[in-house]
Amino acid sequence: MSDFPAEGKLNGRLAIRGARVIDPAQQLDAVTDLFIADGKLVGIGSVDGFTADREIDAGGLVACPGLVDVSVSLKKPGAEHSRGMIRELTASASGGITHVVCPPDTFPIADTTAVVRQMHETASAARRSWVWMVGAMTQGLAGEQLADMGALKQAGCVAVSNRRRAMSSAQALRRALEYAATFDLAVVFHPEDAELAAGGCAHEGPVATRLGLPAIPAMAETVAVARDLELVAHTGVRAHFAQLSTAGAVAMIADARRRGLKVTADVAVHQLLLTDDAVDGFNAMAHVRPPLRSLADRDALRRAVAEGVIDAVCSDHQPCEGADKLAPFPSARPGISGTEALLSLTLRVVEQGALTLPQAIAALTSRPAACFGIAGGSLRVNERADLCLFDPAARYTLTDEGAEAMVSAGRNTPFLGDQLSGRVRFTLLGNRVLYTRTQA
Repeated sequence: MSDFPAEGKLNGRLAIRGARVIDPAQQLDAVTDLFIADGKLVGIGSVDGFTADREIDAGGLVACPGLVDVSVSLKKPGAEHSRGMIRELTASASGGITHVVCPPDTFPIADTTAVVRQMHETASAARRSWVWMVGAMTQGLAGEQLADMGALKQAGCVAVSNRRRAMSSAQALRRALEYAATFDLAVVFHPEDAELAAGGCAHEGPVATRLGLPAIPAMAETVAVARDLELVAHTGVRAHFAQLSTAGAVAMIADARRRGLKVTADVAVHQLLLTDDAVDGFNAMAHVRPPLRSLADRDALRRAVAEGVIDAVCSDHQPCEGADKLAPFPSARPGISGTEALLSLTLRVVEQGALTLPQAIAALTSRPAACFGIAGGSLRVNERADLCLFDPAARYTLTDEGAEAMVSAGRNTPFLGDQLSGRVRFTLLGNRVLYTRTQA
């Protein structure tokens, strides 16, 4: 019997036969079999006496740990918005993602334990991807009064952040980092100097100049990174630098690591593929924050992922309603809906020769999990079977209409209409089948 279990609870024992199994956490890359029982991976290669109730012929497919996406916006956790949150988690599961890290700029803002618990409860009831919360570092993300970080950690937050909101002063940031360090909470930085970036919407370069767009210089990021690293060194806090976009920032992160600072970093996948040329013609779908940068920046980011200086590749998923992207470019809401195509777009970077497939899988699984201490990102015997099975050769078109339309409510992506490779066939979280696709 060879078939894919239907979505819902996985009953009985499952054997996945002949997949190329890639688990960077265990330095495993081999064509072999996987055996799952009661939601746990009970064997790789062989298990004495194992009798499968269902088998999947996975020849030609790749099996890897369920993907860990460290930046997925789920802005509205309230009961009236729970369907929207469930839809975005369903979209994540269709992209092979089993764990998402949610920033604190939800509605209401995740600055209290009540909001964090509500998010976790909604996600649990949805029975979709596992949600890990980043709590607000300050009340209302206003950058002034500190949130109760100790309580947020007890409620399950894996880190704190002020997202993209500026702190009132460097002194306020220093106090916040000292407070976070007392609870061994990681702090997520979105480095951007507010004054240097004020009013900008595109990378400072020839394209912005030609289009007459207000610009955000690369130094808006590098100045902020330099300041933040000095404060990290002083306070000893664990730091994660999110969605880096410049070569200069990458160089400073590499130097900080050589100095022994506890620093990790991620990059949005669109920064590995696009440059500021994508905004030509005032293409609002390419309006993101931080902005798409130069070719030299893009190539530096690619090298940093390959070398491990940047730990994780994420979607930076920010679904927008259609009207949000119809305004003139400077007024259009920045952001890309990215969870469904995260794997395929990362595979495009592989196709272009900038990463090997194991390097790409590591940046989507074990390395992002390690950034936040998440119990996932690996395929370990006798642990929960969080798994993504995909066809690396399958081609499909990312579309916003018809039977193959994107699941997310946000269809805001500059990759709409692109032919992509890498179709997810099966997403498993323990004994729960989150997604299954029977046809390539």
